Amino acid sequence: MKESDILKALGNVIEPDLGRDLVTLNMVKDIVIEGDTVSFTVVLTTPACPLKDMIKSACINAVQLMVNKNARVNIKFIANTNSNRKDNKHILPGVKNIIAVVSGKGGVGKSTVAANLALALSEGGAAVGLMDADIYGPSMPIMFGIRGERPQMRKEGEKGIIIPIEKFGIKLMSIGSLVDEKQAIVWRGPMASSAIRQFVSDVDWGELDYLVIDMPPGTGDIHLTLVQTTPVTGAVVVTTPQPVALADAKKAIGMFNQAQIKVPVIGLVENMSWFTPAELPENKYYIFGKDGGKKLAEEYDVLFLGQIPLVQGIREGGDIGVPVMVSDDEITRKAFMEFAGNVARSVAMRNANIEATRVVEIVV
Repeated sequence: MKESDILKALGNVIEPDLGRDLVTLNMVKDIVIEGDTVSFTVVLTTPACPLKDMIKSACINAVQLMVNKNARVNIKFIANTNSNRKDNKHILPGVKNIIAVVSGKGGVGKSTVAANLALALSEGGAAVGLMDADIYGPSMPIMFGIRGERPQMRKEGEKGIIIPIEKFGIKLMSIGSLVDEKQAIVWRGPMASSAIRQFVSDVDWGELDYLVIDMPPGTGDIHLTLVQTTPVTGAVVVTTPQPVALADAKKAIGMFNQAQIKVPVIGLVENMSWFTPAELPENKYYIFGKDGGKKLAEEYDVLFLGQIPLVQGIREGGDIGVPVMVSDDEITRKAFMEFAGNVARSVAMRNANIEATRVVEIVV
């Protein structure tokens, strides 16, 4: 066997999401041939790649069919999360992808989805940060059990730099970690926007594959500040199947699709899709309607990222500071892992096929 033969064979293996072969995508590295054994490394575009087994089988079949039917094929997978940032990287220089989690209205579980998305991406092997940008209703200190904890600071010249709190393997920053939780945050839009800019420019996020940002509900000042300050990779829209929630989710999609903003919508996730009581695990009760989010995704031609069930353990975990992704509820964990895998795939496809991320310039 020769290296050129191996590369020719692997040139027939298509990366399912990107639609191009592994060799063209420069995903094959370190080919070593010893007798009938060939070893090589495949560089994935995301640690959370759910198609790893499919790619592995395709590589083995290609080598055995086109090079040597008796070949023993050893494949090592590593991940180098792709990013298409081409800005000057003065803002969040070490962050590859910035994901805004949004909803048209409150009460759809957006913060819960953002928290468990960040944890699921981290469990897949990615370096992840979570910014709580819901200035008026910060919930991450409660959800992660860090109430009362304050981030550390360090000096860089005359400037103070905030060091995020770390919990469950991810970096966290919330306005709730800077103010007394009993204190109401009564700020006009410019003050709230200033806080978001500080979270972006004055926090040491370090090297991250993904920065997940839990946005406030609705469409307003903070959303505009974020897209004008950072090159947002894309938005994940959270809704329930309920018509009232869907009506507002349409507004969130519409905001990011506006010509002057044009931030890609990575996809839509349907939360509280059904309720299954613990004593009746085979039963599904569609309390808020059925498949409303899936139909909305089809209507707006955005990727449907998955359905998250209405489970008592999700609520309980958030209330006691132990999100369901760090619990032993395997059924619910599986739902979030599949959702996170779809988010990672959508980000990889977005980076490969759409123009580079940029800071939005809005001219009024």
